[in-house]
Amino acid sequence: MNPVRRCSALFSQLCVSSRGGQAARGPFTPTPVTGPAGARCCHPGGRGGKGPTCPQLKPSGAVSTAAAAVCPMGGGSSSSSRLFGTLAQSLNSTQPDPYSEESPNQDLDHELDPDQLLRECEEALQRRPARPHRDLVYPSGTEPSRHKHNPSIRVMQWNILAQALGEGKDGFIRCPLDALNWHERKYLILEEILTYRPDIVCLQEVDHYYDTFLPIMTSLGYHGSFLAKPWSPCLDVEQNNGPDGCALFYHRSRFSLQDTVHLRLSAMMLPTNQVAIVQTLNCQVTGRWLCVAVTHLKARSGWERLRSAQGADLLQSLRSITSRGSGQSEAASGAVPLVVCGDFNAEPSEDVYRRFSSSPLGLSSAYKLLSSDGQTEPAYTTWKIRPSGESCSTLDYIWYTQEALSVESLLDIPTEEQIGPDRLPSYHYPSDHLSLICDVSFREEPHRLI
Repeated sequence: MNPVRRCSALFSQLCVSSRGGQAARGPFTPTPVTGPAGARCCHPGGRGGKGPTCPQLKPSGAVSTAAAAVCPMGGGSSSSSRLFGTLAQSLNSTQPDPYSEESPNQDLDHELDPDQLLRECEEALQRRPARPHRDLVYPSGTEPSRHKHNPSIRVMQWNILAQALGEGKDGFIRCPLDALNWHERKYLILEEILTYRPDIVCLQEVDHYYDTFLPIMTSLGYHGSFLAKPWSPCLDVEQNNGPDGCALFYHRSRFSLQDTVHLRLSAMMLPTNQVAIVQTLNCQVTGRWLCVAVTHLKARSGWERLRSAQGADLLQSLRSITSRGSGQSEAASGAVPLVVCGDFNAEPSEDVYRRFSSSPLGLSSAYKLLSSDGQTEPAYTTWKIRPSGESCSTLDYIWYTQEALSVESLLDIPTEEQIGPDRLPSYHYPSDHLSLICDVSFREEPHRLI
């Protein structure tokens, strides 16, 4: 029997899954092991145990791929699950205006068990090859935080590829159309999120926010915010699912929301089609404040000056937001620590990258720490083949306030062999961009040491 169709009879059981049972790191408690060149790594593993695993890894409650109920997680199919419908109905009886800055009520009476949902993703994807195996690497000279009063915060940055663009506009000539089928591709996206269990999730090109990501992420304990592009190219595609935009999720067990700002980025005093979400959060473990931003700058060559202007506008807004929203613990430093995630559509050689790296906000790019000198970005964060040719570029970044935050680990970049000759997206990876994962922790403040 088709596993996608098996789910309907069992969905009511999932509605009463365990409450508040999400671990900060999910099913894996990585044990660091010495890696090459003095680096340290841990191995999250792959679907169904495929791919290499570290013999020193000690999984806690390791996930089995035994048969489990499977459910589609988005609209557009007559086999939509009972649970999905229940979640969507409990959030809002009508789909919200995608351009509205207001979020529907996200307080559910129950939370799904993320381990069980991960098993369902694995079951639904049995016919697909496993995702590329990736290690969590501890940069040289850093150690994982084991201080219970200051545990690390896991941040995910990912352009997930809008469904309408993947199927209708982007022209990935080496990717079979059925590899982009939403009724399986959405499982690959969720599997990636569930594997690493980030505390904060920053996404771009989200065009299934209200019918997929908001209900599912809410049921996993996250609070979500979404802002659509004013003129989304998704709307040019027949049978689209609405405009794409940026989404920001934080886990409610770790953070409480202090403020949300939705920005339409400007260039030369004129509004553009790009947006950003900025949220000021309070960490419920440390009592510290953290400002998180997600954005997606203008794409394609020839638009470098526009991207630079958009970056300057965003930096100006961030300076204002982080300086005015200081909590008691940040009073000494005068600003709230900052994490900025995004698809900047800009190589490190572009002016917008230089603007961020030299900003008075004191930002540094986390993924430079994967390099031997700590100063070089990865060779690529996206690799695709279009009719215009092959494109292998670094466009995605996680910026952080270097004086206030410390990077503890990073998810490494798959090799060319792991990605495969047809590049991305593919049967084993749902987007043309790689997800980035960064574990950060608050640095001790001088007044806290007295």
